[in-house]
Amino acid sequence: MNFRVLLGFVVSILVVPVQAMAQSAPDDISSHAIDVELRAVTDQRTRGISDSLLRPGAKLSIQAAHESGLIGLVEAATVSKKQFQGSNGLALTVAGGYRFGDPDAWHFGVGMAAEVLPGARFDAPHGFDVETFSPTTVRSTRYDTAFAVFEWGYGALEGRVMRVMSKNYRGISTGGVCGTLLSLSADPTRALDCYARGDHGARGSWLFDLDYKIPLDGLTTLVLHVGHQRIAHFSEANYTDYRIGLTHRRWGFEWGIDWIDTHVKERTLFQTLDGDRLRDTHRGRLVLSVARRF
Repeated sequence: MNFRVLLGFVVSILVVPVQAMAQSAPDDISSHAIDVELRAVTDQRTRGISDSLLRPGAKLSIQAAHESGLIGLVEAATVSKKQFQGSNGLALTVAGGYRFGDPDAWHFGVGMAAEVLPGARFDAPHGFDVETFSPTTVRSTRYDTAFAVFEWGYGALEGRVMRVMSKNYRGISTGGVCGTLLSLSADPTRALDCYARGDHGARGSWLFDLDYKIPLDGLTTLVLHVGHQRIAHFSEANYTDYRIGLTHRRWGFEWGIDWIDTHVKERTLFQTLDGDRLRDTHRGRLVLSVARRF
């Protein structure tokens, strides 16, 4: 399915809760809620991988929820222009869906989400001629991704499953994976084996997340997380991420400290050239954060 069609569908879902709020009676102020959060971090990470090339970043999140269960989300996060070539330094996420159940017992959610990195794209070969030993079929690939989302939880335990509906997932394709192995791996046979599987995208990939929050007192919470991604056609890109952290509310802010780490299968796919140096964006790191809700 075309990414623009998927993005249009996600936006249409997002509009529904906004319209429902607009149509609510003026005196029915409890029928909906809008939460705005601005967060600064020492390293902007997505699924355990640094999006800011191990440098500080920020994220603005706006969530709208209606008492009917409809929910919408818009996020803007800073990213590295070296990692996401051609981008303007921002990653935009829009999501919409429906949540139901008891927040203190079993609860569920379904929806769609899309991540857009304006202008971000890269050129890479999608084929390799073994006779001439040279890459072929250079094409441009975007990083934009669309997902179908299912959430579930019981009390403080939260789980999420996402399926990639777009052709590619954050640039993962034959050009993105095999091309990176060809240019950065010391062993060219890895790239040749990758190209031998044919020209593919990442549609049908699965992303899994599990979170558990343990209140330590009225102001401090222990946060545990484990996630895993299983990429269609490219097992090299499979990995697991972990997080253990503490959040503490004080002076109107939420302060956080997290240890974030990953277990990757192919290190080369998570390296970025920064000048004349390769940086490992998957390496474990202590991340500090401060957030303000409005």
